[in-house]
Amino acid sequence: MRLGDEKTSFRGSGAPRQRFFWPSRAHGLAAVLLLVGLFLALLPRGESFSAEPVTFEKDRLEIVSQAGARLAFDVEVAESAEQKAQGLMFRETLADDAGMIFFYPRPRIITMWMKNTLISLDMLFIAEDGKIMKIVKRTVPLSEKTIASGRRVLSVLELKGGTADRLGLSVGDQVDYPAFKAR
Repeated sequence: MRLGDEKTSFRGSGAPRQRFFWPSRAHGLAAVLLLVGLFLALLPRGESFSAEPVTFEKDRLEIVSQAGARLAFDVEVAESAEQKAQGLMFRETLADDAGMIFFYPRPRIITMWMKNTLISLDMLFIAEDGKIMKIVKRTVPLSEKTIASGRRVLSVLELKGGTADRLGLSVGDQVDYPAFKAR
């Protein structure tokens, strides 16, 4: 027997003391699995973190091309954090004349991604005066790659992938919508 192998040890003339008990690896693993199970049981289920489904106000906006053509779109408006987080996730279709517009409190560099988004989108990054500053065409569904505005903008308009090419939308076109006029 080596020193320290015994269950009790003696220190000088003092009384014996118990050796510190280390749980076995099996006990440790069981404890970790129990904690993970409790954590997972407390997580919200479903796609939304709130009890109520996220809803969006619907509105209409127009894009005025540099040639003067007016193109109308029915849009859902995302302003709250919950609405922005959900966006167009899990949608299987989007009409040719539909989209979603995301508004932020003040101009900033905006980053987006396609996580849980099942359809390709065109993303139009819009300055506070309504001018389209950047267009990212035909984004890749389900991608977690960051898509950035590259400059300070107030808003992002998401349209069905291919819409910008189909309608000839370009940087410099103007979005006609009251939120841009109010600034």
